[in-house]
Amino acid sequence: MTTAEAEVPATEAAAEQKSTKALIITWARRLLVVVVIAFAGYALVTKWNEVWHTLAAVAWQSSLLSQLAVMAAILFNTIAWQTIVDDLGKPIGIFRGAQICLVGGLGKYVPGSVWAYLLQMELGRKAGLPRARIFTGSLVQLGIATVASLLLGIIALPVIFAETPQALWLFALLPVGLAALHPKILTWGTSLVLKTLRRPPLDHQLKWSTIGKVLGFSLLAYAAFGSHMWLLANSVGAPGVSGLLLCIGAMAISMTAGLFAFFLPSGAGVREAVIVAVLAASGIDPVQGLAFAVASRLMFIVADVVTAGTAAAIAAFRRRTAPGARAPQAA
Repeated sequence: MTTAEAEVPATEAAAEQKSTKALIITWARRLLVVVVIAFAGYALVTKWNEVWHTLAAVAWQSSLLSQLAVMAAILFNTIAWQTIVDDLGKPIGIFRGAQICLVGGLGKYVPGSVWAYLLQMELGRKAGLPRARIFTGSLVQLGIATVASLLLGIIALPVIFAETPQALWLFALLPVGLAALHPKILTWGTSLVLKTLRRPPLDHQLKWSTIGKVLGFSLLAYAAFGSHMWLLANSVGAPGVSGLLLCIGAMAISMTAGLFAFFLPSGAGVREAVIVAVLAASGIDPVQGLAFAVASRLMFIVADVVTAGTAAAIAAFRRRTAPGARAPQAA
C-alpha cells in the first residue's frame, strides 16, 4: 500500500470524526435552546394571569413610546455600524448600509449569533462589498458597543452586585476595552482580524473622530433601550424618574451579557434574567418584572422586523427607480 493510499482512510476518518463532533455540538445547542424555552414557557404559563394583568395595566401611550424607543435605539446602532464600515472603504450610503445591517441582523434569532454576521457578509457581497470589510466593521462596532454598555452598566453596578453577582465578571473587560479604543491599538487589532481572514491589513489608521462617533451612537442606543424599559415599568407606578438611569444601566449590561450567550437565539433568557433581577431590586414585583421582560422581547422582535422590512423595501424601491444602477458582484 502506498503512502497516498494510506492517507485516504486517515483523512476520511478525520472528516467523519469532525462531522460527528459538529453534529453533537449542534444538537447540544438545540437541546439547550429547548431547555431555556421550556423553563421560560413554564414560568410564563404558571404566572400568566399576573403577567397579563401587568401588561394590561400599561397605558397604550407608554407602550407606543416604548416601541418607538426600541426603534430609535436600532437606528442609532445602525448609524454606528455604518460609520465604521464607511471608514474601512468607500462610503456605501445610508439606504444600502441599513439594508445590509438590519436585514442581516435578523440572523441573530438563529441559535449561534454568527448567522447574523454571515447574512450581513452575504448581503454586502451582493451589494459589491468585500465580505471581510463587512465582517470587520461589524466586529469593531460590536467591540465599541460592548465598551459603551459597560460604561453605562456602572450606573446599575450596586444593584447588579447585590442581585446578579455572576454578571460582575463582565466589568473586568472594561479597562481592556477602554485601552483598546485607542486608534493605534484598535487599528492593530482590526488588521490582526483581517490577517486571520487572509485579507490585507488596513491601509490607514482608524481616527479618533470615527471611534468617538461609534461610541457616541452606541451610548445613545443603550440610553434608548433603557428608556424603553423605563416607559414600561414606570407605567405601573415604579420605578419613577429616579429609576431611569437604573433601567439604562440594567438594559446595557443585560444585552451585553446576552451577547456572550451566543449559542442562544439573541441571548434568550440571559437578558431577561438580569432585567427581572434589577427591576425587582427597584421595588417591582418579580412577576411584573417577568411581564416587562417578555413584553420587551416581543417589542424587540417587532422593531427588528419592521426596521429590516422598511430598509429592504426602500432599497428595492431605489433599485426599481434606478434600473441602470446595478451593483457589481464582489470577488
